[in-house]
Amino acid sequence: MKKSVKIILEIVLFLLCVLLVDLIVKSIMKPVNFNKQKAYRESVAIQRLKDIRTLQVAFKSVNGKFTSTVDSLADFYNNGKMGIVMQVGSLDDSLAVAHTEKVKRSSRKKMTGEDFLKLYEAGDKNLVFSVETKIPVKDTLFSHRDDFVVDSLKYIPFSGGQPVLMEALVKTVSGVPVPLFEAKMPYKALLKGMDNQLRINLDAEKKDQNRYEGLQVGSVTAPNNNAGNWE
Repeated sequence: MKKSVKIILEIVLFLLCVLLVDLIVKSIMKPVNFNKQKAYRESVAIQRLKDIRTLQVAFKSVNGKFTSTVDSLADFYNNGKMGIVMQVGSLDDSLAVAHTEKVKRSSRKKMTGEDFLKLYEAGDKNLVFSVETKIPVKDTLFSHRDDFVVDSLKYIPFSGGQPVLMEALVKTVSGVPVPLFEAKMPYKALLKGMDNQLRINLDAEKKDQNRYEGLQVGSVTAPNNNAGNWE
């Protein structure tokens, strides 16, 4: 065999070895990279579902039921009000407590929190009482979150604008009407653009486990205290 042919064959074999190693590494890293990206996308989606749950619970506290649309939650956040109990004074302040009891006894009617609030605002700062007041929802919920954008709750992240699947109803459980809701983000939308075969395999795995093929918070079929399926 001529030396030049031998060199060419050696180069070809070397390139084939490099290609084979590259294919092996890629085949190993493909599911690793898929799971890494999946975990990142899930973390973003879970936070969004938690925010939806927080708003749903607040919405129910005001309206007595959950809502089936994220638009209603956004309107509630932007324009709604919710009651909070404001505590004025300390029960550990015995002098203030005694003064408050004296005011109660001297009144010709049963004193309410609003009555005490009027006296407090008029100048009597030595009172101990609680009163329910209504404040804008946006001044209460997520006020510490610079990254919170209510309009984004409607969409499944990384999906290209596909909406969150949400449902709400009142179901009779043991003879008692129970408000329920659920919000879902299927993997088909959440993992859009990622390896489709690995996503199909993931869906099949979840089905075999009798679990939802995606992320879900709450349930309209089985009351679960508004838990997420990642918890």
